[in-house]
Amino acid sequence: MERILVIGGARALGAAVARRAVNDGYEVVIGARDPAAAEGPAAEIDATALRIDLQDETTIAAAARQLADGVDHIVTTGSAPHDVRAVALDHDKLLTAFTAKVIGPLLVAKHFAPLLRPNGSVVLFSGVVGWRPGPGSLVKGVTNGAVEYVARHLAADLAPVRVNAISPGVVDSGAWDRLGDGKAGLLSRSAAGTLVGRYGESDDVVDAVMWLLRAGFVSGETIHLEGGARHKFS
Repeated sequence: MERILVIGGARALGAAVARRAVNDGYEVVIGARDPAAAEGPAAEIDATALRIDLQDETTIAAAARQLADGVDHIVTTGSAPHDVRAVALDHDKLLTAFTAKVIGPLLVAKHFAPLLRPNGSVVLFSGVVGWRPGPGSLVKGVTNGAVEYVARHLAADLAPVRVNAISPGVVDSGAWDRLGDGKAGLLSRSAAGTLVGRYGESDDVVDAVMWLLRAGFVSGETIHLEGGARHKFS
């Protein structure tokens, strides 16, 4: 049975990936900053929870020691948004955002590269904001855009292990539930801003992740899942 480590697998898209992976016959390990909070979701799907905090390299190294018998695939969905204009940037929050999207995944590669099996893969998460600049999305845009280059260069560094990135648009993954009544308006505007006339669903993203795990001739690529939003300017 192949083993997949889903970092951020306790909630939203990460949880959806973990759930599908179990259903597809993988041994799933959920990496989370708070393993206690992840134990419930992990138990529900017959997965294992362990601590991985992308802001703390020691937890990454400890997780690698716990999984020393090998890993086939790693999916990392971590993020730490800092949605402000340039004049309001906070140094520490800026570093946290870059660590979640760029530095943390590179440190995961550092510690897990010896454990990844040659036919394995790494899937990173970017986002459409990297290609759609706008006021207030400076940090999110730059960090998401950087993920594309991480995928390219890490793919060359870890070969034959494959490394790819997924760049979703607005997806109804549960992450927007915090908006309450404002969620419907956000999703409606998102749908109008695509070429396909709808917003994304969790399954759109999960389908792509599971395909990339098996796509043995795809490496160093960024897969855009945003209904053509990058191409619609009206």
